[in-house]
Amino acid sequence: MRGEGLEATKQLIGTVLAVQANFYRVQLDVGEHREVRSEEASARNFGGSVGAEEIKPPNSPLPLILLCTRRSRLKKIGQQVMVGDRVVVEEPDWAGGRGAIASVLPRQSQLDRPAIANVNQILLVFAVADPPLEPYQLSRFLVKAESTDIDVILCLNKCDLISKEQQAEIYHQLGNWGYQPIFISVGQGINIDEVADKLKDKITVIAGSSGVGKSSLINRLIPNANLRVGEISGKLARGRHTTRHVELFELPTGGLLADTPGFNQPDLDSPPEELASYFPEARQRLAVGSCRFSDCLHRDEPECVVRGEWERYQHYLDFLTEAIERQTHQNQQADPESTLKLKSKGKGQTQYEPKLESKKYRRSSRRTQLQELEHLYQESEES
Repeated sequence: MRGEGLEATKQLIGTVLAVQANFYRVQLDVGEHREVRSEEASARNFGGSVGAEEIKPPNSPLPLILLCTRRSRLKKIGQQVMVGDRVVVEEPDWAGGRGAIASVLPRQSQLDRPAIANVNQILLVFAVADPPLEPYQLSRFLVKAESTDIDVILCLNKCDLISKEQQAEIYHQLGNWGYQPIFISVGQGINIDEVADKLKDKITVIAGSSGVGKSSLINRLIPNANLRVGEISGKLARGRHTTRHVELFELPTGGLLADTPGFNQPDLDSPPEELASYFPEARQRLAVGSCRFSDCLHRDEPECVVRGEWERYQHYLDFLTEAIERQTHQNQQADPESTLKLKSKGKGQTQYEPKLESKKYRRSSRRTQLQELEHLYQESEES
């Protein structure tokens, strides 16, 4: 049944839903419109076997998923296959549920952490209570999301745990930041439909700190996803990491949602001179004016239009200091005796500190010692 029912000239194109070891789970395109029975679609677990009854020919109304390998030619040319990639599949084995990825189509966008391609938007999820909302941490996530040049949707979960007055206060605060958050409650089902509508027909990455309800939200949007949900750690008021790898889940209303490995603090690896562009407040000020110096970092330079009384300006200065330290550290990487090391200070803050010159105190290998002894022996013979 290999390739049965396919025209010789017709290409099979699909989207990579998950990557594990050297195998890729690919959902093939089947027509312009499909009726998806979620209970059957979700039964195709990545690590499980795919039986003949689960694999239908291309005219099936069900989404067609094949477990694929990568052609050795792609490996030779260094072509990486990522979750979210649009790929061409050859030699489908419908009975065995197998195939081979022959090529990767050009990417519209790409994220490195998490490694995923063709993302349309980022769904940033935070909680307003349990754990409490931390403006500094939220600001850090927002800056990281803005640096990807991908649209950002901000959701604030557990809104049922705070009053309407508190919601209005937070909405006003974040409005001054340049965002219009959606208040949701996964537990109570509040505004879940509004979130689902914004995800329709798009590839979305869900992100946020641990314990805010990301996995619970996915389970609510896709009832058969069955993601593990961790409890909140009482000591740190944070959730345990429950997601192990990047995977795309198909939404019942259309579109794909990527769950990503949980992380507490994203790295801010943008150049110092670009940092201000990731703050909507700074962008608004630069849109109506300009600084005196073209390379202004908006700290203590004269005639700066960004510097001033806006809430997140101190966040900007903190992130700028970190970006400058990171850039200095990277510039010193060419020097084998780099004098700085990155050390965590808690609450998501990091700082570079001096380190010992490792080579100065490193013990020589036996081979080096023997070579040195041989060299000394030769010198003594010559003398």
